[in-house]
Amino acid sequence: MAVAELAVLRLKAERDKSLKAGHPWVFSGAIDSIKGTAQAGDTVLVRNDSGQALGLAAYSPHSQIAARLWTSDSTQDINADFLRQRLKAAIARRGPLSPEQGMRLVHAESDYLPGLIVDRYADTVVTQILSAGAEKWRDSIHDILLGELQPKVLVERSDVDVRPLEGLESRIATHHGKAEPAEINEHGVRYFVDVMQGHKTGFYLDQSANRLLLQQLARGKRVLNACCYTGGFSHAAALGGASHITSVDSSGQALDNARRIAEHNGHADKHTWVEADVFEFLRGERDRAKQYDLIVLDPPKFAPTAKHVDKAARAYKDINLLGMKLLAAGGDLLSFSCSAGVSDDLFYKILAGSARDARADMQVLARLTAHHDHPATLHFPEGHYLKGLHLRKW
Repeated sequence: MAVAELAVLRLKAERDKSLKAGHPWVFSGAIDSIKGTAQAGDTVLVRNDSGQALGLAAYSPHSQIAARLWTSDSTQDINADFLRQRLKAAIARRGPLSPEQGMRLVHAESDYLPGLIVDRYADTVVTQILSAGAEKWRDSIHDILLGELQPKVLVERSDVDVRPLEGLESRIATHHGKAEPAEINEHGVRYFVDVMQGHKTGFYLDQSANRLLLQQLARGKRVLNACCYTGGFSHAAALGGASHITSVDSSGQALDNARRIAEHNGHADKHTWVEADVFEFLRGERDRAKQYDLIVLDPPKFAPTAKHVDKAARAYKDINLLGMKLLAAGGDLLSFSCSAGVSDDLFYKILAGSARDARADMQVLARLTAHHDHPATLHFPEGHYLKGLHLRKW
């Protein structure tokens, strides 16, 4: 569609600075007016209060993020060819994929494809559509992925909490082939991935590098994996030579899947699987004076939005305080937060408070983040959601 035919979204005075700096979002409060007709997902031309064109964006009238920029070049056409080039570029940035590998191929705004996630698990590709703009081009996106990647299975997992905020209904669908658990090989561990019902798109691909770190630390260690889900860190620890791994989760179904993966990898005898509330379990272990040499704390998102940060901070402090008390002298703690509302600095301060209250001398060995297939651009810090610390107790 020619630019002259697009609806024009005009910003209020002084509300163009973030777009000019490269951030792709326009919040509803920054909009002065809309000239023309635009439905959810339509492409609009964004101008500042002086009339300067700032780019082309996908309009989302139901969301606080009222527009997500496709491009700052207002002379381009947003069409299937545009999407094909963006998708091919994102996939090419990942480099060659092994036939058994799991990897994120598209990381939404950080790959300049707002609201779109694409993950690959061997011959299965899973999409997740988060925004009205990506929803508008859903069929084209799936056609392009089928042509470029030629997967045996293409599944859509658009069943995330942000879709209602965009005025979109939840959707789980198979677009090609027959959806079955996919099998991937990560650092020598073979995982079954439930792409239809598993968390996220079926697996926590973002923790790949951190699972390898744990594997390298685990030899001869007594390991505790709290909030283990299907045991990603647990299986890595077993392959790394841990003496025993205790894994805790509140989901019996997730633990059943974890047991099957352990049996498939031939290390079922190294595990104790515990179905329990993690806080109650940790308090019980503290009261029993249990000690572990290596602990992983990777809880679910405590702060889905900024308004939950104070409550989340208390939860992160409690779980880490308990973990530090259970950690033996010389032991390692890998602690994570996937809450975008909790900054790196705040997370650091929370863990410092936990160490103080636990009377534990904790040394920071490394700051941890998501695997490199989950990039975050310098202009879009929201893409950097996973943060962690590797601590050692002295």
